[in-house]
Amino acid sequence: MKLKNKVAIITGGASGIGAAATELFAREGAKVIIADINEENISMTVERVLEKGHWAYGIKCDVSEESDVERLIQQSIEKCGKIDIVFNNAGTILPKPLEKVEANEWDRLFQINVKSMYLTTKFGIPYLKETKGSIINMASMTGVVGQQFNSAYSATKGAVIALTKAMAIDYAPFEVRVNSISPAGVRTPLLETWLQQQENPAEASKAQDRSHMLGRTATSEEIAKVAVFLASEDASFITGDNIVCDGGAALGYAAGPKPEWGRVII
Repeated sequence: MKLKNKVAIITGGASGIGAAATELFAREGAKVIIADINEENISMTVERVLEKGHWAYGIKCDVSEESDVERLIQQSIEKCGKIDIVFNNAGTILPKPLEKVEANEWDRLFQINVKSMYLTTKFGIPYLKETKGSIINMASMTGVVGQQFNSAYSATKGAVIALTKAMAIDYAPFEVRVNSISPAGVRTPLLETWLQQQENPAEASKAQDRSHMLGRTATSEEIAKVAVFLASEDASFITGDNIVCDGGAALGYAAGPKPEWGRVII
């Protein structure tokens, strides 16, 4: 029970990595507040957690909206009395060449992937200071090395990594730790949807797996385990780090039938 008696907010906590993290955090003893924009997914995720005898509570939240995030933090305090962990997992992708990205798409991507982390910190940091808590930001391997046809997304994730390091400096005096996680490919609904949109989904899936030196794409649970580690006392002296969890993808490209497929993450 690595997170016993902890209260964790997980944004995007009702699908993909977020849902896996919700279930794992709860299994490790945390009370989990699921912040997600999809009410149906929230209900299903909460039900799965409760069926296993653990604790979860869902709040519909558009993490790009200031009023929604402020309400999320206040309702979490009203429900649980404290906040120990904020896992900023919510995010979206925009896999297209930069010149084809519309200005409103660019803005929306940054609002969800970066602004949301500013907002959860703005409203959550007073409570995290009280508990000497932990913030975990979802970054990406594309924010470290870049990715073909995904410049806008890579820009947001590079920003997340820089933001994480600066936050860690600011909040270290209060013993609040701030770290980020950078996966490569992860088998999430977003990735599966993208693969199915390709000319040859089966070959695209094989290429996706081969782009990792371990020969496969990560599961959501594998990334969630890294988040649990960073939230726990096992990581008590780790702050300002970007944990790369990419199956060796950043070591180089393995041969694939269509280089333009590149890699798509969460």
